[in-house]
Order: sequence, then structure tokens, then C-alpha cells
Amino acid sequence: MARAQWLRAVVLGANDGLVSVASLMVGVGAAGQSAKATLVSGLAGLVAGACSMAIGEYVSVYAQYDIEVAERERRRRECGSEKEGVEEEEGRLPNPLLAAAASALAFSLGAVPPLLAGGFISSWGVRVGVVCAVSSLGLAGFGAAGAVLGGANVPNSVLRVLIGGWSAMLVTYGVLRVSGLVFGMHVSSV
Repeated sequence: MARAQWLRAVVLGANDGLVSVASLMVGVGAAGQSAKATLVSGLAGLVAGACSMAIGEYVSVYAQYDIEVAERERRRRECGSEKEGVEEEEGRLPNPLLAAAASALAFSLGAVPPLLAGGFISSWGVRVGVVCAVSSLGLAGFGAAGAVLGGANVPNSVLRVLIGGWSAMLVTYGVLRVSGLVFGMHVSSV
């Protein structure tokens, strides 16, 4: 069961990295920024997202760790002595640092495909299209992986993940496209 939870967390973290960075790159492209600005913003999204995921996971798992340690101490006090089996459980306590590192790594791995796919294309329309296409392939893969791990229907899961990712990219594109027009950043074909 623990293996399935780790795999699920990795798939979700990678999906989050892909959607976050792809949406950011699509939005920056929609605002008419250069390939360099799109790449730098995507890289900033990768670093900020990985750090955020790591810190959130660390805090969450450390809270779980504290609860489990307190629960074990309570059981020891109730029994009046060392309860058999409690000693063996000590190795099974969650590791906040390991969870944080895994979360940051998963997010980063998911963020790499849109960065590599669209970070070096000068034409904004092609750049946005390539980021969307590569991200769609990644989203479909993550949807399928999540379905297989969870024993769910693969086509339904793929469709759900695709719609979620496309929605995030579309909303980001729309908001930043309007913002680009409002602030006078015109999209050019170069």
C-alpha cells in the first residue's frame, strides 16, 4: 500500500509541475513575451513550484510524524511499559525530508517537458502550440498512470486529466492575453 501511495504522489506531483509550468509558459506567450521571457518564467515556475511543493510536503508529513510519535507515547504511558511491537513501528515513521525531496523532484520532472518543448521557439504561436501539444501528451500519460495505479477506467481518467490541464492552460492564456492587451504588450508572430 505504501508503494502505491508513493507512486500516486509522484504522478500527482509530476502532473502538477507539468500543468503549472505549461500554463505559465502559455500565459506568458499569450501576453506577447519573447521566447527568452517565456523560458525564464517557466524556469521560475519550476523552481518556485518545486520549493512550494517541498515545503508543503515537509510541513504536512512532519505534522503526521508528530501525531504518530505522540500517539505512540500515549500508548506507552497507558501500557505502563514498552509495548511489544511499538519498537518495531519506529522504523515506519514518515520521513519529512524524503517526502519533501520526492515531491520537489516529481514536480520538477513534470515541469521539464514544457520547458524543453517551448522554451527555445521564437514564434509565439508555434511556441504556445508546441507547449500545449507536449503537455497534452504528458497529461494523457499521467492520467493513464493514475488510472492503472488506482485500478480505474483509463480512458475516463485520461479525459479527466486532459480537461483539467487544458482548462488551466486556457484560463491562464485568456487572463494573460487580456492583460497583455490592457498593458500594451502586443503579440507578434516573431
